Amino acid sequence: MIEPQIIAEIGTNHNGNLDTAIKLIDVAVSANADSVKLQIINTEGLYLPGIYEFGNYDIREVRAMRDRYKLLDSDYQNLANYSLTKNISFSASVFDLKGLALLMKFNPPYIKIASTDLNNISFLRKVAEKGKKIIISTGMSELSEIENTINEITKTGFSDLVLMHCVSAYPAKLENMNLGFIGILKSQFGFPVALSDHTQSSIAACLALTKEVVFIEKHITLDVNQHGFDHKYAAEPEVFKQYVYDIKRAYQALQEPTSKLAEDEQYVKKRARRSIYAARDILIDEIIQEKDLLIVRPSNILTADKCDLVIGKKAKTKIQQFQPLSLELIY
Repeated sequence: MIEPQIIAEIGTNHNGNLDTAIKLIDVAVSANADSVKLQIINTEGLYLPGIYEFGNYDIREVRAMRDRYKLLDSDYQNLANYSLTKNISFSASVFDLKGLALLMKFNPPYIKIASTDLNNISFLRKVAEKGKKIIISTGMSELSEIENTINEITKTGFSDLVLMHCVSAYPAKLENMNLGFIGILKSQFGFPVALSDHTQSSIAACLALTKEVVFIEKHITLDVNQHGFDHKYAAEPEVFKQYVYDIKRAYQALQEPTSKLAEDEQYVKKRARRSIYAARDILIDEIIQEKDLLIVRPSNILTADKCDLVIGKKAKTKIQQFQPLSLELIY
């Protein structure tokens, strides 16, 4: 089992402020995440102009917020440089060719594709041309849609693909995480799998370890009460630190050890397991019977399962009452 890389998803939770973005990188570093990821969103590359129905949202306010919370291109460069000094990988989700071109300036270890673009085939072909690992979220997608996308991408000769299971609900309920689908993705298509976690605990992420995910993505924020797109279901600094800690400990718990018993369990075993003791004084050459034995705590020389090696044998020397039995004392 490969230990998964933890992606600290800053997204747009910097609210367009460079200093906030830097603080969020520090949060990721402090929590021992493996990479930070932003979202490079150009409003005109994602939304149709004009006024139209957009769920429960006013599309004019949505576009205005996207513009208001956008970083400058130079800010991304500064953040990439800062991440380098902090020894944490830097990448982003991209949503159009302009954003893709900007991200490539920073030599990212991977390019993230959001669920919204899983079926954006023409864009995905352009992304694949860059030759970088692609992590593609599969939220809002049927298996047939995922299969079609994979077929179209692999036609180009590209194969460095990671399928990230995602439930596009914000927040997502644990019982609706459909984690069994991760195994279907892996067996059906043969690519590495990952998890985008929008729940509000570490349970889903820890369970996903059993599916051998190679990336786990989690949104972070400085304050869940901030105005913005992704704050309310994101993890604040201490919550995120605990989140990463839980995953890393769960990963350790799933390893195949050289010995089943850890040191703390060996300690318990010493006092909790039974061994064989003399129930009375036993004289030299006396035949030992079952009634002559005590099988009680604590653990000692002969464990309880060795009683058949003692019963019916003779004592080589006098054995005192409550003395632990050993094979050296009998013949």
